[in-house]
Amino acid sequence: MTGEGAVRIRPMLPAHAEQVLEIYRLGIAGGDATFETTVPGWEAFDSARAPEHRLVALDGDDRVLGWAAVSPVSERCAYAGVVEHSVYVRPEARGRGVGLSLLTALLASTDAGGIWTVQSGIFPENTASLALHAKAGFRVVGTRERLGRHRGGWRDVVLVERRSPAVD
Repeated sequence: MTGEGAVRIRPMLPAHAEQVLEIYRLGIAGGDATFETTVPGWEAFDSARAPEHRLVALDGDDRVLGWAAVSPVSERCAYAGVVEHSVYVRPEARGRGVGLSLLTALLASTDAGGIWTVQSGIFPENTASLALHAKAGFRVVGTRERLGRHRGGWRDVVLVERRSPAVD
């Protein structure tokens, strides 16, 4: 994004913790972003995500508008280049290209880091996230039906993945 309303994509730092966790809380409260029901503390959040692939989108006042991060899917060496990612955008910043800017930068980071598969599970009701991922080059692998219970009912999860064109 350029011009008025532009965002800057930067590495996520501990100084961003409070705002990052607040955006995560808002995503959880919306009901269609995650199976999680409570926000972890910063230490748990921090330790679960790869430090080299964590980003924030900042506005001109250094306010965090969104974040993206990855977690390894397994410790087995065969899966060393496979990560699961998350992208969250502050509700009032949605529809402004923040998510696509974050996801594009995250994919550049994972490509450069030798990650060959970036994947995620998305609730089918989260049509904005599905559209964002399609625009960023992800493909739908399939749907896991009744994968887990959430807010009193079963939830399906659409599996998406993106294979890196940079990793052979």
